Amino acid sequence: MMKKRVQKRDGSGRTTTSSSVMRSVRYGECQKNHAANIGGYAVDGCREFMASGEEGTNDSLLCAACGCHRNFHRREVETEVVCEYSPPNSSRR
Repeated sequence: MMKKRVQKRDGSGRTTTSSSVMRSVRYGECQKNHAANIGGYAVDGCREFMASGEEGTNDSLLCAACGCHRNFHRREVETEVVCEYSPPNSSRR
């Protein structure tokens, strides 16, 4: 999951808005065409990518279910933006 924080400042240097962007990536069904070399179209039916090894290893890029590389699986990115607003201090007298 990737998290990014953005802050906006008004002219006086005070922070007025803060927002966080969180992204999570999930890999869905395998889309590798196993019959491409004979001019056909056939997928193996693997429904979701499951890593064969620990994060950071070469095996983490191979699917335990179908044996394909992660790039053959449909990539789904979910983005969530959370905004917080803090009004500027009003010090009028």
